Amino acid sequence: MKMDERVFDDLGGLSRAALAELQRIAKEAVRDHGRFAVAFSGGRTPAKLYSLWAQTDADAAGAPWDRVHIFWGDERYVPHDDLLSNYRMAREALLSRAPIPAENIHPMPTDCAAPDDCAAAYEAAMREYFGSAPPAFDLQLLGLGPDGHTASLFPGSPALEEKVRWVAAVEAAANPRERLTLTPVVLNEARNTFFLVSGADKRQIVQALRREEERHRDASEYPAARIRPAGQAAWFLDRAAAV
Repeated sequence: MKMDERVFDDLGGLSRAALAELQRIAKEAVRDHGRFAVAFSGGRTPAKLYSLWAQTDADAAGAPWDRVHIFWGDERYVPHDDLLSNYRMAREALLSRAPIPAENIHPMPTDCAAPDDCAAAYEAAMREYFGSAPPAFDLQLLGLGPDGHTASLFPGSPALEEKVRWVAAVEAAANPRERLTLTPVVLNEARNTFFLVSGADKRQIVQALRREEERHRDASEYPAARIRPAGQAAWFLDRAAAV
């Protein structure tokens, strides 16, 4: 599998480089269509990027904060104040520190009676914002699990085969088990995609993805290999993950 790899000494270098690219994309998006729509990921790796972005002033942020619209690629089915919440992590690292209008922040709901209800509610909210066609995020941030999962698309998940729904409730062999995730219907439309990958525990899966043959990607056992965005995709790796 051919990967546009960018390797950095550590998470700090990775995050600074990703931020510079994010700022460039944000500036172009605002110039071209008046807003910058980004889908966030959870996990430990992107927190540094969010924190660095929060520290930039309005002139250096890439886009005026009131033109930034933040969505999520996946979420754990836990309250937003739970330690495992992707929203909580982003709030602490960025949202509470940058002047992004509250109406520009679009978290996945987790207070419905059932995960399926929350997935349907988020899809409805996205359709209201983007329209009827699957949206093309200006930028989506994705991670990579040691098993090859990305967003909350885990190996063997029926959501990998989804052709209609934008958002799905899924169960994962991880804690917490119940989650919400964007499906490939949306993830494959993004104009730009950053896979942010750090840590020696990711080295084996990165090597496995490199060995994947292009013609086998539709049937790959690794969900990350089955995400093929319409736009540009770049892999930001620290040296521990890349070696």
